[in-house]
Amino acid sequence: MIKGKKITNDEFSYEAKVAEIDSIISKIEAGELDLAEVFEQFATAVQYIKECDSFLQAKQEQVDILVETLQDESSE
Repeated sequence: MIKGKKITNDEFSYEAKVAEIDSIISKIEAGELDLAEVFEQFATAVQYIKECDSFLQAKQEQVDILVETLQDESSE
């Protein structure tokens, strides 16, 4: 992924990224990788975690806006 690029729903699957992270963790824990690959896979997992965090933060902001909208409508 290009740094700074906004992620859209069409390009991002939270569940797929979490599955990839789980797969990387399993490989590292199983000792299937040499040391260089461990560092490479670890860096990939960290990037995926950042992407997931960004995605979740954006969704939380959307939820907050929707809740605020509901509260505004109910007070009218």
